Amino acid sequence: MTPGSNLPLNAVRVAVDVTAPVRLDVSGLLLAANGKVRSDDDFVFYNQPSGPGVTHSAAAGGGDTITVDTAAVPDGIEKIVVTASPDAPGATFAGTEPTGTVRNADDGSVLATFTPPQLGPETALVVVEIYRRNGAWKVRAVGQGYANGLAGIATDFGVSVEEPAAPAAAPQAPPAPPAPQAPPATAGQWGPPAGAPAPVAPPAAAPPAPAAPAAAAAPAPGSGKINLDKGRVSLQKNQTVSLVKGGSPLLSSVKMGLGWEPAFRGKSIDLDASVIAYGPDRKKVDNCFFGKLTILGGAIQHSGDNLTGEGAGDDEAITVHLGGLPPEVTGLVFVVNSFTGQKFSDVAKAYCRLLDAQSGEELVRFDLTHAEPRTGVMMAKLIRQFSGEWEMTALGEFVDSRTVRGMVKPAAKAL
Repeated sequence: MTPGSNLPLNAVRVAVDVTAPVRLDVSGLLLAANGKVRSDDDFVFYNQPSGPGVTHSAAAGGGDTITVDTAAVPDGIEKIVVTASPDAPGATFAGTEPTGTVRNADDGSVLATFTPPQLGPETALVVVEIYRRNGAWKVRAVGQGYANGLAGIATDFGVSVEEPAAPAAAPQAPPAPPAPQAPPATAGQWGPPAGAPAPVAPPAAAPPAPAAPAAAAAPAPGSGKINLDKGRVSLQKNQTVSLVKGGSPLLSSVKMGLGWEPAFRGKSIDLDASVIAYGPDRKKVDNCFFGKLTILGGAIQHSGDNLTGEGAGDDEAITVHLGGLPPEVTGLVFVVNSFTGQKFSDVAKAYCRLLDAQSGEELVRFDLTHAEPRTGVMMAKLIRQFSGEWEMTALGEFVDSRTVRGMVKPAAKAL
């Protein structure tokens, strides 16, 4: 096929493979008559692999596939556009010739192929579109390039992936919630957090107490909890820190930076960081990840895929406006996944760290000291206490899941 050409489709189920000499991220967008998605659910990609009549899969021999079951596509959808972007951060299509191959999804026979010509500085591309015309389905070769990546394509078609305003404009909630009821202040929304009843000594890595009023230098009698009064806290697995400083709960904006490095020189690692928000019944409220950069009215914001966060080493960062979280959100679990299937045994120095989003001060750090040959890890959780304060617990629990969707159940159990 050549740019702009079209062909009728004689198969009900068609698969579009997009391959190239480099790794590509391939997506499908379901568009209504106005040329826009109806909602973010119409954006199908590796972290949201299914939509109405459209699925995403990774081909065994390399490349990704968008499969369209035309009989299952809703009546209000006029076309499905198939897009591609280089997986490497900042990479363009210069010197790369991606090829879209349209196949009968049932017998594998090739219906059409298309290689967009003369690509250069483009960082994303609409390869082909599957569309309705007079009650029949057709395929058109497009080859339209974008300079602002997959986010540019998604935004153009109505997906909400643009990064929101800076944290300084974040909403702030009243400084203190209603007074606690019968449960003690040390109890979390789902019962006592790890280590709450028993005293937990500050780890060796914590710096000595600075010159400060005597009341701030030691925990309250009988509480035994680590807080932020002594400066940065370094957690070990299953340890908990109360986000309280000077006797007041931290309700400002914080940033969870997550980072990792390859265990072997020259072997690239592509991981995705996400956060899942839960209610007091352990039911998922929402999740924030590369394909959904803002949730809960801007209270949680994702930096985007493969961007360097504040401070050396952060690969991705997630900002949480603690005071702006709706009351139905009582727990957050931060996870990292390897969609491409690389195991965490190929990852070195994975960590998460909590920072003050405005000053950049590092508050809490957790370094993953061991790895397992699995594709997902729950790094840490934040739980709102009955007293209104938040507590952070280091998890470091590995599971077999390549996407944030597969983390929802195990993360709920970890709360």
